[in-house]
Amino acid sequence: MNEPRTIPPRPRDRLYAAITLVLAVLLLPAALVRHPGRARELACRWALQMRFPAEDLTGLTDGARAAFTAARTEAFWRHGQLIGLTSGYRDPVVQQRMFDEEVRRSGSPASARMLVLPAAESSHVKGIALDVRPHEGARWLEEHGARYDLYRLYDNEWWHFEYRPDSGGTPPRRRPHPGVGYATENGDQI
Repeated sequence: MNEPRTIPPRPRDRLYAAITLVLAVLLLPAALVRHPGRARELACRWALQMRFPAEDLTGLTDGARAAFTAARTEAFWRHGQLIGLTSGYRDPVVQQRMFDEEVRRSGSPASARMLVLPAAESSHVKGIALDVRPHEGARWLEEHGARYDLYRLYDNEWWHFEYRPDSGGTPPRRRPHPGVGYATENGDQI
């Protein structure tokens, strides 16, 4: 990843990952009984729900949800890497409130767009954006996500990925921040 510095894993993160992997292995027989063809995916989902209990995949498009589930199942079983969802779909009202709060905090719409977009422009509202964690999971997704049409789009957000099946396996051009390429209030391009 193009990061000025990487965040080293904390010892407790390694412990949580090990416990989650052991839990998934223990859950695998039950998953085999429930869905023999999708047992690894199901055991992974159950174990990750315990590790990341607050995550919510509802509101994502079917394609984005399927791509994320497939990617993190591979990351989990093949590479021992956990990937959790911090934020996916956002209601337009919530997204607009986030933008308005950032405008108040930063002092202008242009500076707010460096971190958050208004509801009408946000991929979170469209159900195709995924904010993931931990840092190592994002690193894995950046390296392997193209197989699932999941791409990191912004230099300043290591956690933000979007489902872009129309890119044909070629990563979209990464931008410095979310507001690049959007018009400002007076019509200027950022």
